[in-house]
Amino acid sequence: MDEGPSWGLGLKIKTISSREVYRNPWTSVREDVIERENGQRGIYGVVDKDPASIIIPLDVTAEGEFVYLIEQFRYTVGARHWELPQGGWETAEVVPEEMARGELKEETGLTAERMTHLSTLQIAYGVMNQRHHVFLAEGLTMGEPDPDVEESDLIVRRVGVAEFEEMIVDGTIVDNCSVAAWGLYRLWRERQAKSRM
Repeated sequence: MDEGPSWGLGLKIKTISSREVYRNPWTSVREDVIERENGQRGIYGVVDKDPASIIIPLDVTAEGEFVYLIEQFRYTVGARHWELPQGGWETAEVVPEEMARGELKEETGLTAERMTHLSTLQIAYGVMNQRHHVFLAEGLTMGEPDPDVEESDLIVRRVGVAEFEEMIVDGTIVDNCSVAAWGLYRLWRERQAKSRM
């Protein structure tokens, strides 16, 4: 039976040379000369960043389910956008849950009674090498946020889950990390519900 094309399956790429072309406290960029299995050479530009976390702060009350979002100005696209709380500590060695708790408190003022690690994803791995630890935060208590200098313009908003999902569908939320984290959570929740049946 014909299983269709299998282009690229098992393709190996060898790094011939690598040089760092830029570095700041948050990011480094390197240019690698590579050789594919067929002998063809090429160049890869790779952005290396330390691990980060993204948090789904879920508040379940008698009135329904809510999530906390933040809005901030994203310089790279020149606009303000809503997204789930997220960020990193600019260090390679982190305890993911500690980082997630720290980012949640810093950006929203929230502390969580329970943190559930849902998965670790890669952000934009066509150009970037950065892990993103996805956490569900429950049992929330509000305190005072402590944003860093780059986050002084943050706005925190609590929205119902239905409104949040509509913001995803209508293009109000365009952050792919927030959308991926929420999709992961929905699949996780569905499996949790089935396992209890």
